[in-house]
Amino acid sequence: MVLLPGGSFTMGSDDFYPDERPAHEASVDPFWIDTHQVTNAAFSEFVADTGYLTVAERGLDPADFPDVDLDDLAPGSMVFTPATGPVDLRDWRQWWRWQPGAQWRHPEGPDSSIDGRMSHPVVQVAFEDAAAYAAWRGKRLPTEAEFEYAARGGTATAFAWGDEAYPGGVAQANSWLGRFPYDVQGDHGGSTAPVGSYPANGFGLFDAIGNVWEWTTDYYLPRHRFPTTAALYREHRPELLAAASAEPGSRMPRRVLKGGSYLCSPDYCLRFRPAARSPQADDSAATHIGFRCARSE
Repeated sequence: MVLLPGGSFTMGSDDFYPDERPAHEASVDPFWIDTHQVTNAAFSEFVADTGYLTVAERGLDPADFPDVDLDDLAPGSMVFTPATGPVDLRDWRQWWRWQPGAQWRHPEGPDSSIDGRMSHPVVQVAFEDAAAYAAWRGKRLPTEAEFEYAARGGTATAFAWGDEAYPGGVAQANSWLGRFPYDVQGDHGGSTAPVGSYPANGFGLFDAIGNVWEWTTDYYLPRHRFPTTAALYREHRPELLAAASAEPGSRMPRRVLKGGSYLCSPDYCLRFRPAARSPQADDSAATHIGFRCARSE
């Protein structure tokens, strides 16, 4: 881990997606944060020590899905599948599929494995799984503000390394190269990379941008509205924030993911930036979501 000094910074952005607005002054206390995303090797130690079963390995409760066929409630998760050519980028179902048997040991399904990928970030972990690992380590997950502060690495630019996505045509993070979601280019072929494969930021953190999205503890709201009021609700009425964060028609809270992933591409998802954010239901996992831990000073 590395100890960050904390302080004030400009959080969010008025220049990109609506949910990053408004840019506002935020502050964080000094805190420790992992220099790398949690790897398959580290998560394996946790499971071996505790016998923990991830959400994706448990299957779905029929009581929560009374209208769904029982065969569709088997354990599994979401798996990215490249398209064979151009598709409607408004329809995420063109490149995502529900895969029975997909879980952290078998990220793409029962026939896949993490053999040879122990230094890659663990994926297919839901919020509960990440929080359980962090507690086992005597740590916690970072807040959204902490993560953004850490990912900026002391900069105030659009990207952690400047204002260009690929300065000099060189990728500074594991993001999508080529036309999304079918033209797979780059060293890692549209998948995760071993942690630390790209340069560290100004705070010495690796992959705080790109590789995999990372869980934070904050409930997702569609804009940075009234940050002071939101902070009060987080402390005194978190159940209201949890309810407000759920998608319409769902009671499952959503958290803020930060950092972007190997699927972020300028022609589809320009979210491999510190200010970018994405909602994810607490009980959902996928092949592009991982985490790192933090600890208060």
